Amino acid sequence: MLETPLFADHSRHWRDNRYVYPVVSRRSRGLSIGINLNPDGVCNFDCSYCCVDRTVPAPVKTVDLEGIRAELGAVLPLAKDGRIWQAKPFDITPEALRRNNDVAFSGDGEPTSYPRFAEACQLVADVLAWHDLPLKIVVITNATLLHRPEVEAGLAILDQHRGEVWAKLDAGTEAYYQLVDRSKVPFQRILDNLLLCGKRRTLTIQTMFARIDGQVPPAEEIRAWVGRLTYLREQGAAIGLIQVYTVARATAEATVTALTAAELESIAAPVRAAGLPIAVFPGNA
Repeated sequence: MLETPLFADHSRHWRDNRYVYPVVSRRSRGLSIGINLNPDGVCNFDCSYCCVDRTVPAPVKTVDLEGIRAELGAVLPLAKDGRIWQAKPFDITPEALRRNNDVAFSGDGEPTSYPRFAEACQLVADVLAWHDLPLKIVVITNATLLHRPEVEAGLAILDQHRGEVWAKLDAGTEAYYQLVDRSKVPFQRILDNLLLCGKRRTLTIQTMFARIDGQVPPAEEIRAWVGRLTYLREQGAAIGLIQVYTVARATAEATVTALTAAELESIAAPVRAAGLPIAVFPGNA
């Protein structure tokens, strides 16, 4: 797999922008233009592996949709004509990764918690059309709010504009979910929402596995996780891809560290045996 130090640099700050930040993503295999709908850093997960530094007060507290429109409108031409690859830090990007992949709702929290999420979806679709740049629009979500009508309204807009939902499933049991993701939202809500959303559109499932306090994920937890994936498929959820990855950047807690490529492959093996599509992303690739 390709390696680049840019995989470890996903800063949400680029030039003077408040909301829009380009990154070279290992899972996108190219340029992903991030949109931060949670600049205040508020999230309904408290992931042990999170790379957002919440000890520093957020300089931006609110979302300005017109500000997003302006910033995205300034970044897209750089991506379209290739000037982005002459700008630091992207000038060191390997040739094979110099491709425009997507605009992604990601950032410092759960993007679907933004009250005007559907408006933001329409805005991005409109700006991409204006610049004649047919990129995918990806929502990177922890799946906690996919049952809300206002969130479904935004996803329905994206369904018409090359939209994709990349939803998290970091565990197979409630106990491990609370160890890793630490949320007041019950694990069953995650599973219910994945099934609900997966019956309406094809999902990409994202799973972060790491070494916590020196311990790899227990074998019984991996079996439970595979069981959840097969259950979702059997119940009618469309799963286009499962992305299994590990730590690539500094985490909120130093006791959370990366698994090896071999350890990730051993986790992926029973998923492949179950006939599910899976891609593995080590920390350095």
